[in-house]
Amino acid sequence: MIPKEVYEETLLSFLAPIRPFLDDPKVSEVMINGPNQIFIEKAGRLTLTEARFPSLEALNAALRNIAQFVGKMVDEDHPILEARLPDGSRIEAVIPPAAPDGPDVAIRRFFKETLTVQRLVDFGSLTPEASAVLEALVVLKQNVVVAGGTGSGKTSMLNALSSFIPDGERVVIIEDSREVQLQKQHVVQLEARPGDAKGRGKVSIRDLFRATLRMRPDRIVVGEIRGGEALDLVQAMTSGHGGCITTVHATYPHDTLTRLETMSLMSDVELPLSAMRLQLASAINLIVQTSRLQDGSRKVTHISEVRGYTQDKGFEIVDIFLRKFQGRDEEGNLLSTFEPTGELPSCTELVHSYGMSYPASVYEAARLKAEGGMQDANAYGHGHDHGYGGHHG
Repeated sequence: MIPKEVYEETLLSFLAPIRPFLDDPKVSEVMINGPNQIFIEKAGRLTLTEARFPSLEALNAALRNIAQFVGKMVDEDHPILEARLPDGSRIEAVIPPAAPDGPDVAIRRFFKETLTVQRLVDFGSLTPEASAVLEALVVLKQNVVVAGGTGSGKTSMLNALSSFIPDGERVVIIEDSREVQLQKQHVVQLEARPGDAKGRGKVSIRDLFRATLRMRPDRIVVGEIRGGEALDLVQAMTSGHGGCITTVHATYPHDTLTRLETMSLMSDVELPLSAMRLQLASAINLIVQTSRLQDGSRKVTHISEVRGYTQDKGFEIVDIFLRKFQGRDEEGNLLSTFEPTGELPSCTELVHSYGMSYPASVYEAARLKAEGGMQDANAYGHGHDHGYGGHHG
């Protein structure tokens, strides 16, 4: 039996041309388009590197070794490889004939250092005020969906939010491939796996989810929802499993609910659409929208609350925090602020009853909004008095 360390080192020697990028903590993604074109992503920007594989055969040999490392096959009959490198980085490779100019490979880096909430605040992705509100809502077991496009920082945000889970709670994590890193004592990590060529040994997210419900979870964290498991999660949320956190691919808060609705329809449970929408609206309390902006930065753009569903108006979604943009600086970076809208979460009284509160600026925004509303109402009332008086005279 080859010792694990020796095997890992041998595997990495096949990746020698890209080894410097795998060792660089600032590189978040390595993209290989055939042996002669290698791009990296650093600070949200793509750069073409000078690196090359010596030959097509050298790149193929590297992929075969990676496949062997995770007990899979990659050949003409199995042209798609999903795997992980020894450091946990996720690798997706597509070889000919499915990729005529390939092999094409994307390596999403796995960072040992977890992005804390403080780091997200330092990066300007989040503000201390928004972070304090999120903390109160996570402690209170509100169900949170982190939504965003590819590479927008959803998993980093999920990791950060999970740090707010109180110690002493049992957290079960369900993932396709292990990316969530919880800094908690009592964590159970479950991982789905594809079947072999004959479909044997397959364990789906849904299988794991059903098992989880019988494992006495205080919290369920699902790395990413992609299919029919959406309905399982929604039903768990509505049946007393509060404090669930998950991520979904979606660009705006409203799209998030539409996506979840579509994925719930993929399940084998027959539910009337209106009933499903009502369930969705009562299950999901909060949507945290992440976005990768044009300047490459990753920011939270909305923290929105789902307040219900009605047949005539659809989903009611209210922004609690919203990012406002003010143009660009001299370097071309986008300037923005992330501000409270004056809407307070529906569970604010419960937050207070737990002895917690929000930052002063959140209450101030709510006061100004209320005053503005009263002034508008007064102005409206005066306008009508004058109009009526004039008509009468």
